[in-house]
Amino acid sequence: MNPAKKEIRVNAFALHSPVHHSPGLWRHPRDRSLDYNTLHYWVDLARTLERGLIDALFMADSVGVNDVYGGSVATALRHGAQVPKQDPIMSLSAMAYATRHLGLCVTSNANHEPPYVFARRMSTLDHLTAGRIGWNIVTGFAQSSVKVLGKPGIASRDERYDIADEYMDVVYQLWEGSWEDAAVIRDTATGIFADPDRVHRIDHQGKYFRVQGIHMTEPSPQRTPVLFQAGSSARGMRFSGRHAEGIYLSGPSKKVLTPVVARTRAEAVLAGRRAQDIQFYAMATVITGRTSREARDKYEDYRRYVTPEAALAMFSGWTGIDFSAYDPDEPIRYLQLDAGTSSALEGFTRLDPDRVWTVKELALHNAIGGRGPVFIGNPQEVADALEDWVDETDIDGFNLSYAVTPEAYEDFAAHIVPELQARGRYKTAYAPGTLREKLGHTGARLRHPHPAAAFRR
Repeated sequence: MNPAKKEIRVNAFALHSPVHHSPGLWRHPRDRSLDYNTLHYWVDLARTLERGLIDALFMADSVGVNDVYGGSVATALRHGAQVPKQDPIMSLSAMAYATRHLGLCVTSNANHEPPYVFARRMSTLDHLTAGRIGWNIVTGFAQSSVKVLGKPGIASRDERYDIADEYMDVVYQLWEGSWEDAAVIRDTATGIFADPDRVHRIDHQGKYFRVQGIHMTEPSPQRTPVLFQAGSSARGMRFSGRHAEGIYLSGPSKKVLTPVVARTRAEAVLAGRRAQDIQFYAMATVITGRTSREARDKYEDYRRYVTPEAALAMFSGWTGIDFSAYDPDEPIRYLQLDAGTSSALEGFTRLDPDRVWTVKELALHNAIGGRGPVFIGNPQEVADALEDWVDETDIDGFNLSYAVTPEAYEDFAAHIVPELQARGRYKTAYAPGTLREKLGHTGARLRHPHPAAAFRR
C-alpha cells in the first residue's frame, strides 16, 4: 500500500428492488435486476463482490414510496422506480453464509422501529455473520411512510435527530451495558450458561423511549454494529460527528462533498473524537472496459434504456418537490421545506454555485447513477478519477452504484481493482477480524471516546 496516500475503500450499493439509481436499466439484456426477489441473485452478487475485495454491501431501504411526482405513485410503479421494494435484512444471513469477509450493512430508520426489537435483530445478525454487520442510521421521513406507519405527522428534521440521539443511547445500553464480558460461562459440568450477576437490566426513561429489561441476546462479536450515517444537514453532521464510523455522501461534484467532509470531521472533534475516526464514502457509478472506446460504447448502450421521467419521480420523492409541475428547461432553485427534506436538493443548487441545473438536465443526470458522479473510461482513466476525488475531497472511498448489475461489479473487479492495486491504493487481501477491524479500526468493539463505550461495564 502506498504509505503517502489513503487506501481507497469501496462498498457496493444496492436496493431490494428492480431499480436503485438507474431507472429503466432493468430492461437491459445483461441486467439481472429482475431477479431481485430471489436468493440466488443476492448470493451470487455477494460472491462477486468478495472476489473484487469489496469492503461491504451497503443495502439501502425505506418504507416510503416515490409518490410526490404528479401526486401519485403511478409513475414509480409504471417504471419500477424503487417500488416494489423488499426487506433487505431477510437476505443477509444467506449472503454471510456464502462469503467469509464481505461486510453487510443494512439501512434502518431510528424513527420507525422500537429500539429493543431492532437491537435484538442486529445482535442476531452480528452473531450469524461472525461480526460483519453494519447499520446505516437514517432519520428521514416521506409523507408516504408517515401514512403507512400510522404516524401523526412528520417531525421536524431537528426533532428526528433528537429522537435518533435518544434511540442510540438505548441501543448502546443494550449492546454494550447489559451483558458483561464474563457473563457467558457455558459450563457443561455445572450446567450454568450465564452468570445472572453479570447480566444487567437497563432502565431507560427518556423523552421518546422507555425501555426496561435485559438485552435478549448474548454479546456478539462487535456488540455494536459498524455505524454509518448519511446526514449532511447541520444537525445531521452533528449527529454523525457523535456517532458515525462511516458516512455516505452523494453529490454531482467534488465541490459539493468537500465542505461536508470538513465540517463533519470538525463535529467529530467537538464531540471528543478524532477527525479521522470517521470514514466517508461518496456515491459513484463506474462504467469501464479495456479501452476508452469500449467504456464509452457501453455508456451509450445503457442510455438507450434510461427513463428520465422515472428519475424525476425518484428525485421528487427524495426532495418532496413535484417536478412534474416544472418546465423541463426551468432552472432548479433551492427550497427549504417544512420537514427539512432538502439535502438531496442542496447538492444541485447552493452547494455548487458554479453550476445551474435545469429540470431536464437533472433528469438525465439522475437517470444513470442517481445523485453521484459517473466515471466512464478505461482502467487508467477511472482510477485517475477515483484518486482525484479521494485526494481532493478527503473522502475515504466510494459506495458504488450500478447501471447494469452484476456487470458493473464484475467490470470493476476485472479492470479497476488491478489498476488501483498497481498504484498501491487498493488492498490485495482482506484484513482479518470483524467488519470494524477490516475497515482499519482498532479492535472489534467501539472504543473510548465513542459514546457507546461509556455504557460498557
